Amino acid sequence: LPALQLGTPSVSGLCTQRGSWGPQGKFAVVKKCVEKATGREFAAKFLRKRRQGEDCRPHILHEVAVLEMAAASPHIIGLHAVYETPREIVLVLECAAGGEIFQQCVAEEDEAFTEKDVVRLLRQILSGVAFLHRHGVVHLDLKPQNILLTRSSPPGDIRIVDFGLSRRVDAVQEVREILGTPEYVAPEVLSYEPISTATDMWSVGVLTYVMLTGESPFLGDSKQETFLNIAQVNVRYPDELFQGISPLAVDFLRSLLVRDPSERAQAQQCLQHPWLAPGPDAAIGLAALEPGEGDAEPLDGPEGDEELVLVASCTSQGFGCSRGSGRAAPGLAAVPAAFRFS
Repeated sequence: LPALQLGTPSVSGLCTQRGSWGPQGKFAVVKKCVEKATGREFAAKFLRKRRQGEDCRPHILHEVAVLEMAAASPHIIGLHAVYETPREIVLVLECAAGGEIFQQCVAEEDEAFTEKDVVRLLRQILSGVAFLHRHGVVHLDLKPQNILLTRSSPPGDIRIVDFGLSRRVDAVQEVREILGTPEYVAPEVLSYEPISTATDMWSVGVLTYVMLTGESPFLGDSKQETFLNIAQVNVRYPDELFQGISPLAVDFLRSLLVRDPSERAQAQQCLQHPWLAPGPDAAIGLAALEPGEGDAEPLDGPEGDEELVLVASCTSQGFGCSRGSGRAAPGLAAVPAAFRFS
């Protein structure tokens, strides 16, 4: 990629800041962002380019490239713009106002997802995952904290977020890395075997279990116990926990939570499972469902008078497409824009 040329507008000249909003990480802060020209709300994700002495700019640009590639999927968070300062890259993303589905997963029974909710939302999650897999991308960190809702109550539509751990997979080169969140990581990751689209499908199985029951199937008292439970596939479906949950839902879970990646159902196959596929064999009224509508201190946000630049059609090696186009993306360009942050 060509080197970015910083533009002239400063952060202080473009925006006002009123604290953080949304999920915060060790190397990222999310703020609510309002486009001054239109009043539209977005989520601005500030990512440090250097983390523990490592240049992470290529990794961030990879995340940008994945988001650009996935622009056609309605269930993957939309990328509106990208800015760069000397110390950060800022992703201006669609604002999913409903927040993480984690809150509903652990809510009391009257506020938790119903099985009908889970079916509708899972179809959207699988639609987004299937889109990624068709384009040779695995997410590798599918969990409730990375699944957002456009509205919290009643539950809106799904947006998959956070592609910082995503990888390209193909038949030419194997990918072997220890990536993911302990409770959701697949057995092949722990044993340092090749990563594939089936790795995401294991995480979808764990995610579904949590959405249905509010409990994590492999969580132990320590990280080591959790990893042992995963490696041995110590998963149970007790009657008291699954009371009121259809047998087809349990059958769906069993199709994903299996040790051998080659035996797991793929995303497109999951969408045809009787539990999710509309039809007379569905366990609940699917015909009535609507179609897919390490140790650094946290950031405080953008700094002082650092300059911003909009990264247009930013792609990384391996992604030769720009948003809305099947052609190779042009070089990076500086485009003026104005936002305020709250």
